[in-house]
Amino acid sequence: MTETHDDTTVVIIGAGVAGLALGNFLLRNGVDCTVLEKHARAYVEKRQRAGTIDTYGVRLFRAWGLEEVLAGDPIPHSEGGFYLDGHAMPVDVDDDDNESMYCPQQVLVRNLTEVFLREGGDLRYEAADVALENLTEGRPVVRYRDADGTARVISGDHIAGCDGFHGVSRRSVPASELTEYSHEYGYSWLSVLAATETEPSGMAIHERGLAGMIPRGPGASRVYLQCAVDDTPEQWPDERVWSELEARFGTPPARGGILSRQIVPLRSVVFDPMSYGSLYLLGDAAHIVPPMSAKGIHLALHDAEVFARAVIRRVKDGDASLLDGYSQSCLDHVWNYQAFASWITDLMHNAGYSGYEGEFKKRIARAELQRQFTSEAANRLFGELTSGTN
Repeated sequence: MTETHDDTTVVIIGAGVAGLALGNFLLRNGVDCTVLEKHARAYVEKRQRAGTIDTYGVRLFRAWGLEEVLAGDPIPHSEGGFYLDGHAMPVDVDDDDNESMYCPQQVLVRNLTEVFLREGGDLRYEAADVALENLTEGRPVVRYRDADGTARVISGDHIAGCDGFHGVSRRSVPASELTEYSHEYGYSWLSVLAATETEPSGMAIHERGLAGMIPRGPGASRVYLQCAVDDTPEQWPDERVWSELEARFGTPPARGGILSRQIVPLRSVVFDPMSYGSLYLLGDAAHIVPPMSAKGIHLALHDAEVFARAVIRRVKDGDASLLDGYSQSCLDHVWNYQAFASWITDLMHNAGYSGYEGEFKKRIARAELQRQFTSEAANRLFGELTSGTN
């Protein structure tokens, strides 16, 4: 069968937050790129996923002239807060310095897609059987089949693997070339998508376990309930979800239809290095943080900016030094936020539930949590890490 051949500067695998942010950064600076996505556009733009854009992310889009992707449909904003044993304890971060917002990923992805296509970006959906070749010698090549089965080949100078933890990009790197660092937490989350307003909003710490209720769009909320690692969704019928949420927050929640439920294991993962030859890993392809930290989008955007600046420098100035330092630059930042993610995850879960680490750990965690409300220095550091400006 005859293959069609194309050529570009950067082939981006994956049209999620990392891939589309990178595509927009490059396109606005005159660097050719092609984005390949295995799913259909309708699927990608409706895929419900958690999303928080912290202050770093908001300012990043503004700096790259992409502030418009933060508007529309609408992107909800919630003050939220913490509830301790049924009592509201909002964290008072510096409002003048905090621009974080809740943003369902499907909204951000849709907005990034619209801007990218409007500006003439090359985005190809339903790319099947993607294969990466020539990663360590010559020009790299990406092979795939389009929606009608046509075999296609794209050559480029660099490949950006933005296709998530289970994508083909990292699997294309020999296992001997990567070191995986991982940690499994001793509890899971029941994650529920519900058709209801987000009331109450925030995270609750209670002896029965952690709970969360976070906005996911107009009339939609994501509910989180700490549970045992061997729990199943069938053990959590609707009435148990709502009654448990009320018990942990200490106030009746706004109820609605439950659209989906799943058990989410909590884990931290980092792959080192984040590059192999002409392939560079971004976002979940390189690292996973537990959702308690709300830093998945932050790290994806940071990787995209670091890589974009490195490619722009090489294309415009012939200087590859930033590309050479991409992995270490990103990993320094990733480990800083892995440390935060591990700390906040254990703190919030231990502070409520003694079954995981025991009553002593519970008391220590509660004392540390109280410090966030009573110490200006502790609150300032917590605010910097939460906003992504540390």
